Amino acid sequence: MQALAKILFVLALVLSLTGILSPPVALLSGILFGLLFTHPFAQPSRTAARILLQVSVVALGFGMNLFEVLKAGRKGFIYTALGISFAFLVGTALARLLQVRGNTSFLITTGTAICGGSAIAAIGPIVQANEEEMAVSLGTVFILNSVALLIFPPIGNALHLSQSQFGLWAALAIHDTSSVVGAATKYGAQALIVGTTVKLARALWIVPLALVTAAVKRHRAHIQFPWFILFFVFAALANTYLPAQHAATKTFFTLGRFGLTATLFLIGTGISRRTLKEVGWRPLLQGVLLWVAVGLTSLYFIRIGLIAF
Repeated sequence: MQALAKILFVLALVLSLTGILSPPVALLSGILFGLLFTHPFAQPSRTAARILLQVSVVALGFGMNLFEVLKAGRKGFIYTALGISFAFLVGTALARLLQVRGNTSFLITTGTAICGGSAIAAIGPIVQANEEEMAVSLGTVFILNSVALLIFPPIGNALHLSQSQFGLWAALAIHDTSSVVGAATKYGAQALIVGTTVKLARALWIVPLALVTAAVKRHRAHIQFPWFILFFVFAALANTYLPAQHAATKTFFTLGRFGLTATLFLIGTGISRRTLKEVGWRPLLQGVLLWVAVGLTSLYFIRIGLIAF
């Protein structure tokens, strides 16, 4: 059985890296693999997913115009600040209502407010979360990421959202950068630009949140700056000011999309029956209700034109 699992894992990963599988299909394949088989490369897969995501995001920068990146970052600042504040208020209220204990509720709220697994991984050590709390928080976020990647594009089409509207909604309402980019890629090129840049600007809030959390907890922890965002800006800079290298930058951008698809497959394989069991109903319900509240609220304001790009 393990030999079959290894063969299927490698085959699906290759198909994802070559772009034969679309992002949603790659994610679904990963989830099915995680539910049906014991992961033969669990720890290497998690490490590879984190690194590949960052490399792919940088590569996607070669398809962006720097002026569009700056425009999205500037406009998204206010939306992000308000969205994060709203998420923390609602998340705290839901945690008390549902009696979610320990650090789990704070980590789920942090992941929803900023950038999913990356925020949880950064904040977890600061609040001294144990392995179970980290697993439950990450499991909740990964499950909702999977759902978002599948349902957001159809909802956007049904509501006739423009490319910019959808990209902004995805950046504000989907947890992880990988799923934001995956959903936006499926929706269109402009949605990808808006979604990626606003989400990356949102990810920068990890640093001030980590500093505040460390101060409140009076715990000295090493705070990691998301350096890959800086390299993304350099890539966008190269694409903007080196038009003679258009063929090369286009190739890097395409490789970034393929890398992202492979990342989604790897993330999907991390959702196992054990993960679903560990999550439990209280943290999962908190995560779902908070996600729905953030998603519907941001969608409403985008639809009425109060939030626009």
